[in-house]
Amino acid sequence: MKTLVIISHPELDESSSQQFLVQSFPESENVTLHHLEKTYPEGKIDKKREQALLKAHDRILFQFPFYWYSSPPLLKHWQDEVLEEHFAFGHRGHHLKGKEFGLVLVIGVGEKEYQTGGQEGFSISELTKPYQAVAKKTGMNYLKPLEIFQFPYMTEDEKMKLLIRYQQWLTIDRPDSLRSREEWMIQELEAIDHQLLNSADSAFVVEKAIELLEDNRMELDELAMHIDQTHQ
Repeated sequence: MKTLVIISHPELDESSSQQFLVQSFPESENVTLHHLEKTYPEGKIDKKREQALLKAHDRILFQFPFYWYSSPPLLKHWQDEVLEEHFAFGHRGHHLKGKEFGLVLVIGVGEKEYQTGGQEGFSISELTKPYQAVAKKTGMNYLKPLEIFQFPYMTEDEKMKLLIRYQQWLTIDRPDSLRSREEWMIQELEAIDHQLLNSADSAFVVEKAIELLEDNRMELDELAMHIDQTHQ
């Protein structure tokens, strides 16, 4: 699977959250980072180039700060130019059909404000309906957004968890699936070079973590089986 991350941010170098994400970008030929403001500083979109990028990837992610319940203006302009009839929809417009489409949203307000009783008054799901409609119109499969709330207030542990989630969103099938995330974590742990670990204790911790993940998955599968049998 090849993932295209289309970033829209007018001042990417000044954004701590975006710099964190960019620096967390996995080293993989299957993941492409594409910053619109850097590529098109004058705002003139090369439509054919962008359409070729879309056709070459299986998952399309829009990554942007959630400005006034929408994206920065260049991403909206990109949509107007690139997602045209006969390419993204309409007669012969099937080039995006079956691809995955998702959002990586950096949000300045706390998560609780987008829940029932919160000051914003609407959920993130409600506010991102236009993007869900884009997926429906173009035949793409809409992924649950990766929501990043109040990055400057995150602890180091929370940032580490975000790094893992972000890399999973970019590299694995069905990133919103717990099973997929577990399998990714086991693969990453197994890939650790034990010679680089400080001690035998460190290697033991890695092995126990893998064992715990596998045991938890077995228990969840057994629970799911019992639930299915109960409803038969």
